[in-house]
Amino acid sequence: MAVRRLSALFALLCGLAAGVATSSAEDRAIVLATTTSTQESGLLDHLLPVFRAKTGIDVKVIARRADEVLDGARKGEADVVLIHARPQEEKFVADGFAVKRYDVMYNDYVLIGPKGDPAGVKGKDIATALKAIEAKGAAFVTRGDRSGTHAAELALWIVAGIDIAAAKGAWYREARQGMTAALDAARAANAYVLSDRGSWIAFRERGDLDIVVEGDKRLLNQYGVMLVNPEKFPGVKKELGQAFVDWLVSSEGQAAIAGYKVDGQQLYFPNAEKPGG
Repeated sequence: MAVRRLSALFALLCGLAAGVATSSAEDRAIVLATTTSTQESGLLDHLLPVFRAKTGIDVKVIARRADEVLDGARKGEADVVLIHARPQEEKFVADGFAVKRYDVMYNDYVLIGPKGDPAGVKGKDIATALKAIEAKGAAFVTRGDRSGTHAAELALWIVAGIDIAAAKGAWYREARQGMTAALDAARAANAYVLSDRGSWIAFRERGDLDIVVEGDKRLLNQYGVMLVNPEKFPGVKKELGQAFVDWLVSSEGQAAIAGYKVDGQQLYFPNAEKPGG
């Protein structure tokens, strides 16, 4: 009987210890809401283990479209937001949902198209390229999902002087999915598509697609990071979340971003605004 009691007591103590360990691990974890392109590029798989090794803080990732990321953060579903939709980010801060926005890194958008370039758009002028695609009715795949990339594409149609809602036809095809799926759809249809460069470099099934327009300053793709406002949402882990923000914009975090490469190509370029700067 005594042996059984000791066994039961030991099991109880082990259970309590496991519960404390689990609770402690959860206390040292934050939720990062980010976009699908950031996740699909493999960047976070590179960064987060480095951050955890330094701080002991786990980062749980929610990857969604930019609008969904911000909608969730407005409900207090995340501690930190990392996206590439600057006008929406600035409004998010102005509305009091974030403490401050920091530039953290950038890459650029590239226009992907068939190697044969049926619309004859190859060059460095994105507006001219889009005009030619629309005029010739060349197949074009849009993400069509209200993501940051989709918002950038819609803004570029405006720059080109095209009302895409009125001009679109069978040539303008909506993927309504993430960047990898949109690239897959473009490959299958031998179509043009706007992609962030990181996703394009990480994309393995290129087929007959290639970059046809790059280098236009209007294709800059800036990323920002924000701590969700703990005064609005007391559940936000202010210290841990700010530690992640501070690390991303620190020299160590910036070096880790610069060090991420696929096939020898750097995907993101750090350009952080330091806290307090």
